[in-house]
Amino acid sequence: MDPAEYDERTVPALVQLLARYGVQRLRADFAAADMTGLRPVHALVLIPLLGGGRHAVSLAADLGVTRQAVAQVVATLERDGYVRRVTDPGDARAKLVCLTPRGRTALRVMRASARATEDAWRQRLGEAQFAEFRTALLALLASPDQSAGVIRP
Repeated sequence: MDPAEYDERTVPALVQLLARYGVQRLRADFAAADMTGLRPVHALVLIPLLGGGRHAVSLAADLGVTRQAVAQVVATLERDGYVRRVTDPGDARAKLVCLTPRGRTALRVMRASARATEDAWRQRLGEAQFAEFRTALLALLASPDQSAGVIRP
């Protein structure tokens, strides 16, 4: 795309383009780590598991998706060795989704990929402009005004 075409884009559209860059980089980083079956959207399920095993219904609520969607992703992640389901010690009828060592490795790859993206942006913008960019993003995310289009996680 010609850089002049960016001038016509809204700020949310520009943020989406930046996010797409991050997704492409993460896919490449997963492939380089021999995690070709792992997609960035699947990886979002791994993040909440850092604190320990979770019920699928809890994951679905936190991610804002259906239980069926989480069940599909968990089945794929379990098949590929990123998570395992274990019986909940507090309720033998329920299962907890837990990270495996491969899942923890995937999270390290995600973190390294995000840091590399930040480093590239910092290099391109310079330290001061990058700090301003980060401050602006944090201000938008902290906004209590939901009508401003900010979705609080």
